[in-house]
Amino acid sequence: MAAPNPSVQDALVSLAGSTSIVVPASERVADRIRAEVAEARLRVGARLPEQALGEALAVSRNTLREALSQLVAERVLVRVPNRGVFVARPEIDDVRDVYAARLVIEPGAVRYGALAADPAALAAVRAAYEEGRAAAGTGDWTGVAAANQHFHREIVALAGSPRLEREMGRLLAEMRLVFQRMLQVREFHEPYLARNGEIAELLGAGRTERAADELARYLATARDQLLDAYALL
Repeated sequence: MAAPNPSVQDALVSLAGSTSIVVPASERVADRIRAEVAEARLRVGARLPEQALGEALAVSRNTLREALSQLVAERVLVRVPNRGVFVARPEIDDVRDVYAARLVIEPGAVRYGALAADPAALAAVRAAYEEGRAAAGTGDWTGVAAANQHFHREIVALAGSPRLEREMGRLLAEMRLVFQRMLQVREFHEPYLARNGEIAELLGAGRTERAADELARYLATARDQLLDAYALL
């Protein structure tokens, strides 16, 4: 077997180190692979070597293939006949659709979940913002992008709904692929880091309606910025 592409090696190490999968079902395997995409260890266009993935996860070929088929259906991966499975390259219609979902889910999670949220959930939103600030302080803009993913994941967690959290996990995996096509990482993410801080402050003060409205404006602005950038690709 040929050695996996170097861009996939970190993901294989991460997957092999997971202790969360003991006798995994295909959906749990899909969750782990999706997380590698969301954390940018699996990048746009990378080919996924099935044998190496199966060995890293210690799962059967059939279980792995079911998981990969699920991720293909979610548009996180794409299957190319006679070539294999690759990490997908989102197109402009994917950006529109992902943001249509996010504009429903994220402000709704704030509006209907934040007031009743456990204090630890609100603290997790703040911690994700602080993670981004720390990364920016060292010039780690890839780290800022990762912290932004974590911020939005914790926003949805305020609703206390495992179903919404699973759906957000799918959307964040697609979003990370979208962001990988943006060439100016700092220029894109830096303004939104400050806005994450504003939303965290509003939530901490119990101003949930204002936070939800600000988040909706923020998402609409990001969507339009990405659509403009995609039009130039």
